[in-house]
Amino acid sequence: MKEKILIVEDEFIVANDLKIMLQKAGYQIVGIASSVVQARKLIEEKKPDWVLLDIMLKGDLTGIDLAWELREMNLPFLYISANTNQSTLEAVKATQPYGFMVKPFRERDLIVMLDIAKYRFNEEKGSLEQTKIDNEIHEIEGIVGNSPLLNEVIEKIKIVAPAETSVLILGESGTGKERVAHAIHDLSQHKSNPIVIVNCAALPQSLIESELFGHEKGAFTGANSLRIGKFEQANNGTIFLDEIGELPLDSQVKLLRVLQEKEIQRLGGNKTIKINVRIVAATNRSLEKEVAEGRFRLDLYYRLNVFPIQLPTLKERKEDIEALANHFLKKYAASSRRNVSNISPSALEQLKNYDWPGNIRELEHLIERNVLLAKSTEIEKFDLASDTSVPFEVVPTGEMKSMEEMEKDHIMNALQRCNGKVSGPGGAAEMLKMQPQTLYSKMKKLGIKQDYN
Repeated sequence: MKEKILIVEDEFIVANDLKIMLQKAGYQIVGIASSVVQARKLIEEKKPDWVLLDIMLKGDLTGIDLAWELREMNLPFLYISANTNQSTLEAVKATQPYGFMVKPFRERDLIVMLDIAKYRFNEEKGSLEQTKIDNEIHEIEGIVGNSPLLNEVIEKIKIVAPAETSVLILGESGTGKERVAHAIHDLSQHKSNPIVIVNCAALPQSLIESELFGHEKGAFTGANSLRIGKFEQANNGTIFLDEIGELPLDSQVKLLRVLQEKEIQRLGGNKTIKINVRIVAATNRSLEKEVAEGRFRLDLYYRLNVFPIQLPTLKERKEDIEALANHFLKKYAASSRRNVSNISPSALEQLKNYDWPGNIRELEHLIERNVLLAKSTEIEKFDLASDTSVPFEVVPTGEMKSMEEMEKDHIMNALQRCNGKVSGPGGAAEMLKMQPQTLYSKMKKLGIKQDYN
């Protein structure tokens, strides 16, 4: 039986085009409404399975007003709109849509987005039903802890891992996003094939296309041999695009095309190569804010954000600190061949009372360092670093500094504290809890000269 769709759109030409596209794809269009009042009547009479919803409609009520009513009815919907300012996006996000299409768009994009929306809706229903049937959480190798927030993450991993859908892992730096990506891969049907890790922040802008999609010999000066790109390396496996929010806009366009078409073209090549790759992406940025400020494509955001997993900070799951600390103690005592087997109760209290701005990565580095420094079989005390964050400053005009200015100030402050040392023990990268290559990339992007090295 064909799925029934109601189109809520006040521009006749747009609505008619949608109708033709959807009918061609096998859907039944039960009506077109130009206002919320008309939509309510058609919903009651026609009982649609899905609603395609514009934001700006005739009358006093908007598509966002109708979206709240659809939520009450448990009737799934997705937005189709040209309005992408930040306040609108925040209002849209609050209604929890199953997708957002930006006008204008291709027919193929509409059908793909609708397929994604249906998948998200079915997964949500399946998750709720499974939770009712079986509320038991089983451990996943490499993910340590048993707090309620972590158990929610584990359950989401178990739900999404067997599927082919894209996953977007959200969370602060150091919360374990790469570990979650590995867990998704290890529990998927791709587990016998490679997982390829790509740090988008560390890719040189001039070489991004070559790194991701490869190049033919002679494609550009210095291309002396064929290069297989990361997507091709990950064929039949998983590609983990870490720090996806750092990709420049032109690269985002090319990535979106690969995700939609499931094929790549090497730089300098003239043939397309079909690929079968599971996409897992991660970011510590607010992609909605990046979209609103024009730095991230909304269509790519919704293509990646099929199944988001939000990772809690370590501060939010302090009940896991003891288990994590003992896990890292065992790991680094073995790797360094040190006879350190215990953390004193008072030292554990220190860990539990600390706020962990660097999250799990900061805890891991602390345990590793103290295993090496321990004078007995027990770590008796931790020398926890003081907060190195830079307070928000007000420029002389009274305006708040931009995020880029704040980030630049923060990095400059760390470099000054470390006497210009970027990487290695005691370097700015360690202080800022980030990978050295990521810091180098940010320094280049923000115009921080290498004179500090």
